[in-house]
Amino acid sequence: MDAAAVLVKTTLDGRRVEVIDGRVCLDGRPEADTLITIDEHPNRAAILRAVPGATHVAGRLPLTLAEASVAQAALRRAQDRFDGSEHAVRERLRRVVWQKACAEGVE
Repeated sequence: MDAAAVLVKTTLDGRRVEVIDGRVCLDGRPEADTLITIDEHPNRAAILRAVPGATHVAGRLPLTLAEASVAQAALRRAQDRFDGSEHAVRERLRRVVWQKACAEGVE
């Protein structure tokens, strides 16, 4: 297990849901870098039918309140680590520009 990995839960089929380097990952593969509350998800009814205790979603992963708390804390810790390298600054700028574009309606 990576030193930066934080276990959020294990799925019913045994795969690990972890936060690794600021992303929620399923079996080591990135799923999402943010959590969405179930109330804001467009497919909330289907998600709640499948996982009645879900309060948040990370990509395609439903999370309970306790799991979401672990994931959100790990995401915040990863975000709080500041890397001042040129590459890291460019990546942060790229993400902010993309978020702004999406907020303004770019798909």
